[in-house]
Amino acid sequence: MSGHSKWASIKHSKGKADKQRSKIFSKLSKEISVAAKLGDKDPDMNPRLRSAIQAARSSNMPKDNIERAIDKSSINAETNFENLRYEGFGPYKIAVIVEALTDNKNRTASNIRTIFQKSGGNLGTQGSASHNFNQLGIIKIDKKYISDEKIFELAIDSGADECISNDNYHEIQCVKSEIYNVKKKLEETIKDFISTEIEWIALNSVEVAKDRSESAIEFLETLEDDDDVQNVYSNINFENN
Repeated sequence: MSGHSKWASIKHSKGKADKQRSKIFSKLSKEISVAAKLGDKDPDMNPRLRSAIQAARSSNMPKDNIERAIDKSSINAETNFENLRYEGFGPYKIAVIVEALTDNKNRTASNIRTIFQKSGGNLGTQGSASHNFNQLGIIKIDKKYISDEKIFELAIDSGADECISNDNYHEIQCVKSEIYNVKKKLEETIKDFISTEIEWIALNSVEVAKDRSESAIEFLETLEDDDDVQNVYSNINFENN
């Protein structure tokens, strides 16, 4: 769990950097387009699209970009994207799960395999790394919108299993099948969300010494920088000394 939280907080801070903004917008646009294509174009009738739009707004994505991404779902009707999962082990034997959204799985598999190999790791078969994780529904809310006490009460009332307040955001955890039911109840009080996703939470962590952390972070960031990659999860935990 600590590996998940630490890496998530690193991603959260880096996500604000200008150099990452266009990359983030590109991934969000793809998710919006696919969500609109697979379901209703009205966010009120399509929970996946509503969550994608909320995440885009949280990242300060312009309204025009969001509307353009929805329109693309009709323009690119013949383009089929697939949700794919890759599993493997990176440097220092850290377990890694990569979620991709791609229109060319051969390209994506080749790129991800190369990144693993260059790091000294290896891409495995499905199930090779995922047994180190538990899949949960994760809803993140900026701390400026609600206090620690109020979000805890709201999380319990909405049927969530856990509520953790980090430095910048609250993280509500629930059974993955209940994520949109919990979210619907939260929306009665909260209008702005950082993200609403099914995430892989590490069951146990692999400690990486401080002097080795740079190469491990570089590996994870290289995976995230790939255009087809939407999410990267790892059981890495960085030692403090």
